[in-house]
Amino acid sequence: MSYFKYASPIGEMLIAIDENDVTGLWFEGQKYFPDIDISKVINAPSPCFQKVKLWLDAYFKGENPDVNFQLSPNGSDFSHLVWKEIFAIPYGKTASYGEIAKIIEKKCGKRVSAQAVGGAVGRNPISVIIPCHRVLGADGSLTGYAGGVERKKFLLNIEKSNI
Repeated sequence: MSYFKYASPIGEMLIAIDENDVTGLWFEGQKYFPDIDISKVINAPSPCFQKVKLWLDAYFKGENPDVNFQLSPNGSDFSHLVWKEIFAIPYGKTASYGEIAKIIEKKCGKRVSAQAVGGAVGRNPISVIIPCHRVLGADGSLTGYAGGVERKKFLLNIEKSNI
């Protein structure tokens, strides 16, 4: 596992790459941040890191870049189902925890609660790229975000989401 840091406009980020797959992207200090001292991370040459850096640069300029690298988040089968649905939320759009639960219910054929979806959303290890900031409460409220609600607002504003 290699770690890289990225200076975003809303705080330092840590990127985890396993060979050529992105396994993590966190804002420093966010909930579930790995036990890594980001100040000691040195950005060594890495083709995958360069792709992620270019993606983040474009994203933070308000663009909607294509993901041209492999994402390999670590989590349960249920979490992977949730993250797949989050990844499918279009740029500039949002969905509620309940809406995602209903989509997964249809695919799995069994009841899924909005709270269970919320737990998986909160543990998304690849922030921004797997856009958990696009998930809102049933009433459209900006419910919790592992990176902080102010960052969630910032990201939604970049995308010109109607919030």
